[in-house]
Amino acid sequence: MSIQVGERLPEVVLKRINQGIESVDTRALFDGRKAVLFAVPGAFTPTCSEKHLPGFVQHFEDFRAKGIEVACLAVNDPFVMQAWAQSQHVPDGMIMLSDGNGDLTRALGLELDASAYGMGTRAKRFALYADDGVVKQLHVEEPGEYRVSSAEYMLEQV
Repeated sequence: MSIQVGERLPEVVLKRINQGIESVDTRALFDGRKAVLFAVPGAFTPTCSEKHLPGFVQHFEDFRAKGIEVACLAVNDPFVMQAWAQSQHVPDGMIMLSDGNGDLTRALGLELDASAYGMGTRAKRFALYADDGVVKQLHVEEPGEYRVSSAEYMLEQV
């Protein structure tokens, strides 16, 4: 069962590249702030690279103007996330999170079996809004869809 509105984000350690590889705890990332966390099935994949991440890059300052942090999550290693961020011109301040082993994805109950495509277990395409680490909104896409997890949709909701 997936996480529900009103529940606290699970405590999981993720990776990101800042000044080298950093371990970052979800409590440190989300407690005491408002944030949108969106997940993609994979860096460099078509919809993720052509629509999902670019929408959040385009609207990053709109979220910041509302006092909302933005974080992108994928079941990819931190080096892939760094390369993807560079190729997509991700602005400073947007958090690119590596859930390499899928720990947070599983803890959220939002895993996707993409083994038919040679990708193993990945994150479903979703976006959530959390305030002080508590989920206030959760929007999970149906397979093959890209609508309710978009930056534009999330901006209308928050």
